[in-house]
Amino acid sequence: MRPLRRTDHETRVEMMPLIDVVFLLLTFFIYAMVLMVRAEVLPVPLESYISGEAAEPRSTISITIAIDGNIYVGQTVVPLAGVVQEVLTKVQEKPDAAIYLVVEAGDAAVDRGPLLTGTWDQLRSQGLEIFLVGAPSNVEKVKNVP
Repeated sequence: MRPLRRTDHETRVEMMPLIDVVFLLLTFFIYAMVLMVRAEVLPVPLESYISGEAAEPRSTISITIAIDGNIYVGQTVVPLAGVVQEVLTKVQEKPDAAIYLVVEAGDAAVDRGPLLTGTWDQLRSQGLEIFLVGAPSNVEKVKNVP
């Protein structure tokens, strides 16, 4: 009978699979962090305002008047008569939230002026502070001339 030859192999630690797993985990956690950001503002082009100021980061309640004449509180379509109740409900959930009123830029078939003034008037009658949102303007601030 012939003896079997066995060769002893050196034990090696392969680094490439370990690096692959580390990068896979890193990619997963970065992607998970990106998905954790919640944005409740509709993506709309903004009007430019000369008297604008930069907003401070804090929780928000957004009211958007779209080109089609719909009014959105967050991402929910609300009729003009129900805007105040919806906003007051959200203010109870987030009492320190800033209320932003956004008018989508563009030519609309619907006259949005009455929607803007009606929404503004109803919210101000409840004592709520409202911020009008727009894009920065290239024109310098207009100074009050006597």
